[in-house]
Amino acid sequence: MRDQRGLPVSTPSQPALDAAEKALWRMVSFYGDPLADIDAAAQADSSWILPSLLRGAFLLSVTEPAWINDARSALSQAEPLAAQATERERAHLAALRACAEGRWQRAGALWDAILVEHPRDLLALANAHLFDFYRGDARNLRQRVARVLPEWPRDDALWPYVLGMYAFGLEECNLHAPAEAAGRAALDAEPRGPWAIHAVAHVMEMQGRHDEGTQWLETRRDRWSIDNGLGVHLWWHSALFCLERMDHQGALELYDQNLGDDAAQSIHLLRLDAVALLWRLRLLGIDGGGRWQGLARRYAAAREDTGYYAFNDLFALLAFVGAADLEQARSLLADAERRAALDTGADNRAMAHEVGLPLMRGLLLFATGQLDAAIELMLPVRAVAHRFGGSHAQRDLIDQTLLAACASGSRHRSLGRALLNERRLAKPVTGLTAHWATRLGVV
Repeated sequence: MRDQRGLPVSTPSQPALDAAEKALWRMVSFYGDPLADIDAAAQADSSWILPSLLRGAFLLSVTEPAWINDARSALSQAEPLAAQATERERAHLAALRACAEGRWQRAGALWDAILVEHPRDLLALANAHLFDFYRGDARNLRQRVARVLPEWPRDDALWPYVLGMYAFGLEECNLHAPAEAAGRAALDAEPRGPWAIHAVAHVMEMQGRHDEGTQWLETRRDRWSIDNGLGVHLWWHSALFCLERMDHQGALELYDQNLGDDAAQSIHLLRLDAVALLWRLRLLGIDGGGRWQGLARRYAAAREDTGYYAFNDLFALLAFVGAADLEQARSLLADAERRAALDTGADNRAMAHEVGLPLMRGLLLFATGQLDAAIELMLPVRAVAHRFGGSHAQRDLIDQTLLAACASGSRHRSLGRALLNERRLAKPVTGLTAHWATRLGVV
């Protein structure tokens, strides 16, 4: 049999194939939980390898350490089914094995090899796209999608989601006009495309179009805020637009309504949005109050996760700093250092040594008032910070911390003006840009 995009599959069961297609749609649209559909596919054909591969891919894609053993278990269940699988399906198993070992770059290369032969393999593309993002590989966020997009007919129901991926890759390569055009075109074809909505919101964030960005998200709220995995993150984007107009109260209200509850902080990828917002408010002199203690308790309960992904570790440290628990912050840093020294097989080792650990040390210095030392440690990392993942908008936390440090002392005010000049050219009319200009004494 072949699936809806003509790819060979090793199941004779149409119900199994239909359930797997539904799970794949959920994985690229972020609507609902794909695990029930994966279970249905496995029940319809227990000898088919793909449901186990889908399960492993979904669990790995969230970068949640507590889910890794379940992902490995799914791959173990796939092993005995490989003999009767297609070559493409076996290639997926090899890529997911590498991913489960923390060799994300190797996994990306294996997914890319699948895409060369099967450019409409959306599972390979979606997996590679997410791990390009986690590794900060902006070039492949754009080019990996570009290598396959012309092979997708526009009448394919999943084509708009592929175009939405391309829009985000363009944005992360600072190609803002074509990114916005691609995102809007994707939504013209499929209005329920949160990844495309997200890509255009990023463009508006990078260009300082905060009022337009607020309207963009608000008028499409029913398409991303209900039962969608990107919902919490897009509420965070809404709060960033509040901060650009210096609407601190609006940002805090969005936090309390959408980022501060149990569901919104259930996993690291969602919880870090809450930390990122409170930290930006802290830099502006706004006290997060007991919100910090709630976040710190969640991170304290997940301390065994330290060292899996440097990007997540950074936000755990910020939560402890925000809660004024510097002892816990220092302990987390020491644990991350030990894990990075021991974990020689995973890509996180380089992410931690090159970016994560220097930033964590710098932020601890900042928190204890050692501003010059913090600047001198963080500034060199700024140019390579993309190597531990995240988006431009997420990594802007580094620049805003440097601006706050420069504005709080005289020694580095010239550096602060230089950083501000970058910001003024990118988003010259926002209240936040004006705030930093005032703090630095720049007319």
